[in-house]
Amino acid sequence: MPASPRRGEVWWVRLDPAQDSEIQKTRPCVVLSSDILNVHRRTVVVVPLSTAPHESPPLLIGLRSVGKPAVAVLDQLRAVTKERLQEKLGVLASTELRALEDGLREILEL
Repeated sequence: MPASPRRGEVWWVRLDPAQDSEIQKTRPCVVLSSDILNVHRRTVVVVPLSTAPHESPPLLIGLRSVGKPAVAVLDQLRAVTKERLQEKLGVLASTELRALEDGLREILEL
């Protein structure tokens, strides 16, 4: 199991097995759960990234700081066990993390 990931980090995450319309494969995901939870729980909350669709806020938030252009697929937010985390890729820019937070507030009506 990897060391506790931190909020805003991007990790390769093994999302399979997936069912029906759940996003699948091993792909980059942004860790969104709080650092306190990340230390004390065996799961983390992540949002998967994709390079296929185009940006379409608030559902698909464009990101540039992850190496190549990608979108965060906010409606695929999920908790995963830390065992699924494979390798840290980097950290989002603070402006991008705020954009994800804003998008989640909108689609979840928080």
